[in-house]
Formats: sequence, structure tokens, C-alpha cells
Amino acid sequence: MKKSFLFILIIALFSSCSSNDIDDNSLLPNVPVNETIFLNNPEFIDLQVVGGWAYASGGIKGIIIYHLGINNYIAWERSAPHLTPQSCSKMVVKNSIIMFCSCDDSEFNILNGAPLTDGVNFPARQYRVVLIGNNTLQITNF
Repeated sequence: MKKSFLFILIIALFSSCSSNDIDDNSLLPNVPVNETIFLNNPEFIDLQVVGGWAYASGGIKGIIIYHLGINNYIAWERSAPHLTPQSCSKMVVKNSIIMFCSCDDSEFNILNGAPLTDGVNFPARQYRVVLIGNNTLQITNF
């Protein structure tokens, strides 16, 4: 009896976890993302150095691109993940390391998208970034 109960409990725990859901946030709509960024363009000049960042079009309210390391870039949706899209939910970069939402003064880590504000349960939505050659980024949905 105890073994059966333990077996059912273990099965229930594992079946309730879903590792295939990259983004289970139902507040943000799923929109197609397929942006090409040319790092030589003046608006992306700051992306040529590690720690540099820039805004790009695409996604719901735009994209934040961050140069994480040599040949390593990361891209985030600008729409705050814990709010339905609205005029104030477009995040901005603050102090080069924080993504900030003016609706409720919430903050997110630009390195990993983690919320830095108590009560915020969703991380920033991440997009896939592929470096093509030396000067071109392709940003897409996962």
C-alpha cells in the first residue's frame, strides 16, 4: 500500500512539471519574431563592445539586445512580462544592467531576465540570437 501511494505521488509530481514550456506566460501574446540586426549600423554601434546594449524593432513592444560576451548576445522582449501590453509597460534599460517598467517600477536583470521586484513571477521573454558572420545578428522566437 505504501509503495503504491509513493509511486502514484512520484508520477503525479513528474507529470505536473513541464520542461517543454519555455514561456508559459499567457499575459503576453505570441507574435512572430524574425529580425536581422546589422552591427555596423549606427543605431547598433554600442553592441560592438561587451556590456553594450541597444533597442531594436520587433516583438510586441520592441527588443532589447545585450552584448553578453565575445560573440554572445542576448535579446529580450521590451513588453513587461507580468502585465498585459499597455502604453507604460514598454521596458527601458536603466544603468546598463536593469530593464525597468514604469507602470509599477518593476525591474528585471538584463543578464538573465530574472525579476528583481518582489511579487513579479515571470521573467522577461527571451528571444533566440544567432551571430551570422562577424556583423549580423538574427533574432527569432525560440
